[in-house]
Formats: sequence, C-alpha cells, structure tokens
Amino acid sequence: MTKQLTFGQRCGRALKHLRGTPATARQAFPERTLKAIETAIAGGEAMHQAEVRLIVEAALTPGMAYQGVSNRERARELFAQYGVWDTEDNVGVLIYINLAEHQVDIVADRNVGRRVTPEQWQGVCRTMTGGFKDGNYHDSTLDALQQLNTLLQSHFPADGTRGNQLPNEPILL
Repeated sequence: MTKQLTFGQRCGRALKHLRGTPATARQAFPERTLKAIETAIAGGEAMHQAEVRLIVEAALTPGMAYQGVSNRERARELFAQYGVWDTEDNVGVLIYINLAEHQVDIVADRNVGRRVTPEQWQGVCRTMTGGFKDGNYHDSTLDALQQLNTLLQSHFPADGTRGNQLPNEPILL
C-alpha cells in the first residue's frame, strides 16, 4: 500500500532518493562484498532447498519516492520482475535492500512464507539494518545471510535432489 504523505514529506523523500546513485551502492557494496554475498548464498543453498536472491537498490526513482511507494511494494515488484517466485517448490526468497532509507524487506514465496514467521524475518532484517546504521554493510549482510541460511535449513534441509534454480549473484540497481 502506498504511503499517504504530506506534500512536504513527499518532496523530502524524493530529494533523499535523488541523492542515491549507483556509486552509493558500489561504495556500500564493493566487489569483495558482492563476491562474499554470492559465496554465502551458494553455501546456504547447499544446506537448504530454498533459493535466495539479494537486490540492493541505491534509491527509488524520485517519482516513486514522491508517490510514496513503500519498501515492501518495491520488494514485491522486484520479486516478480526477477522471477524469484518461479522455483520448482515455491521456495524463492528475496532480500531487498533500499540504501536511501536503510530499509530491508524480505519477500518469500508461499511455501517458505507458510513456515517462517514474520518475527523470524524481522530478526534477519534487524541484523542487517543494525549494522547499516554504523556503515557496516559487509559484515551485517553476511551475518544476516548466515542467520537466514540457518533458518531455511531448519525448515527446508537440503536433500541433494535439486540444482540451483536462480542466480546467486547479488544485483545492484
């Protein structure tokens, strides 16, 4: 649901997002961090049957920010756009990071969503955002992925019958 914001709030939010650039995302998530994330996702998927994608967006377009598009709405849009829902057993999980607002949202396909509680998802998100406050994107993201992988392994332990269905590389927008 789009947030109902005042004119001033909409303008301020649009300006905040206007300052976010691809360079902002590359600074927070340099190549070594992206490789470490890819390795953590691949390692986790060897332990569980879920498929994990991670998308970092420096900022929404000013128009989206002005219109009040929520982090959750954007995460759901990217979940569909990148086909995270398109896994054999409905076990796709998207971690969406909005750098301009230091917010994290997790969108899970229906099979995963039935077993993992909102509180568990929020715990993973808090692990990330807690580190983001201090500018620690590398360690907090890897810690959250470890937490997520352990959680997914408890519900969907790997049985060796399925190959990788989604790319493991994180996406910078």
